[in-house]
Amino acid sequence: MTLSQTEFAFVSTLVRKEASIVLAPGKEYLVEARLIPVARAVGAANVNEFLGELQRRPNPGHQRKIIDALTTNETSWFRDREPFTALTDVILPELVKSRSASRTVRFWSGASSSGQEAYSLAITLQEALPPGWSYEIVGTDISTEMIKRAEAAEYSQVEVNRGLPATQLVQYFERVGAHWRVAPQLRKNVSFKLMNLTAPLPAMQPFDVIFLRNVLIYFDVATKRTVLQNVAKLLRPDGWLFLGAAETTIGIDDNYERVAAGRTSAYRVRTGVPVGAPRRG
Repeated sequence: MTLSQTEFAFVSTLVRKEASIVLAPGKEYLVEARLIPVARAVGAANVNEFLGELQRRPNPGHQRKIIDALTTNETSWFRDREPFTALTDVILPELVKSRSASRTVRFWSGASSSGQEAYSLAITLQEALPPGWSYEIVGTDISTEMIKRAEAAEYSQVEVNRGLPATQLVQYFERVGAHWRVAPQLRKNVSFKLMNLTAPLPAMQPFDVIFLRNVLIYFDVATKRTVLQNVAKLLRPDGWLFLGAAETTIGIDDNYERVAAGRTSAYRVRTGVPVGAPRRG
């Protein structure tokens, strides 16, 4: 059974409105596959019945389940590795010099999914910062389910096998039955909150480093520009922004400049552009 054009239009409109994610025609199979477990969980015979009932009787809770199901949550530990190497080799040594007065750094994992990126950052900072330094990591995601999972900080053997070295698994995790739980020494420095990056962002203290990786690819150009403008307001003037390998600010917001960071690259707000000022582009 496949989705009708009307059903797909209903879902794509909902996801566009609530998460600014564009579902182009041709994604019908993906949508149906993601919604089958949701339909079963609410007692519907199939996705068509679930969507038909939702169109007749709107249900905010069920709509939220659709958003959660269709938010891409692909993640792994130390994903793509090079950004984390750049932190250790290039960025943290610079921050240690420039933040010597406070001896603290703040990081933001802007699309933290189930928490692997945020905790990977915590491991990196735990190992690379000098003694006496502290760090704070804020993880955000649009999915309520992913925020719950990140806060629980428990992962299956299959999940920890995706990019997490055995030495760090033993050092920073505790065995809990068939799962592994992040140790308190990391968890105390990491917090998570629900956030829609395309909506006005809540007030937060500025960050030294922001990871916003593999998120912009799901937005149209206007939404990408809005997100980048909002993010810049939360980035310290000498801070660093990491995007995914297939993402760029070029041609979207020219007030960022791309800079080398080891064997990868990152973005910084151009010198002389005040944080919070209107952006070109």
